[in-house]
Amino acid sequence: MGTEGARTDRLGVLLEQFDKATDMARVRLAGLGDEEYLWEPVPGCWSLRRRAEAVTPRAFGPGEWVLDLGAPDIPASEYAEVARQAAGGMSVDKIAEDWSVSVERVEEVLAHTGEPEPDETQVTTIAWRLGHLHYHFAGSWEWTFGERRQDPKLMVDFTPSAGLALERFRATIDRWRDSIATVTEEQLDTVGFSQYPYGSDPDDPYVGVLAGANLEFIHHMAEIALLRDLWRFRFTTSR
Repeated sequence: MGTEGARTDRLGVLLEQFDKATDMARVRLAGLGDEEYLWEPVPGCWSLRRRAEAVTPRAFGPGEWVLDLGAPDIPASEYAEVARQAAGGMSVDKIAEDWSVSVERVEEVLAHTGEPEPDETQVTTIAWRLGHLHYHFAGSWEWTFGERRQDPKLMVDFTPSAGLALERFRATIDRWRDSIATVTEEQLDTVGFSQYPYGSDPDDPYVGVLAGANLEFIHHMAEIALLRDLWRFRFTTSR
């Protein structure tokens, strides 16, 4: 594969990575229907539910449909992220605030960094993963390029319609892409250029925030792709 014309500046590399990820995501999301969108592969999945039917204590959203969210904790799947925050200079107190847990819980997680993760990863539906990405990117735009006042968890009107959810999500991603393309070299190095309230953005140079946003998109889309594969073969049995 040739490299002629490829950008090598920091923003260019991140934009090209994001563009390739969104192109692959569009292909993988093609044909997503409502039943698959809300399919729960195992009991106890986090999903999108009517407010009156929510099964988790911190389910959120501005309308009738909300995303599941459990009691405050740091799941095993996020131990590496906590270690990254600590390595980046965040204090234990700040990490505890970000995750809504005690300082003791953060210290416990950091003490187990590098050990095999316990089997506590939360299984979710496609609807949950897509909704998570949607409010994250909507909120990141608001707290970087917008008025920096809306709660990200109240910015997305979640819907059980896969088609409508994808249409709204693509509009959010397109706006995000247009805005980050305008970021300057000085802004890339600016600590706190993003003030997104759920995470370490206010404490990080913006280039690191953008890199993290790309990873967030890529890893959740990979999980959605796996769920689509499992859906396609859900009635297949080995003999």
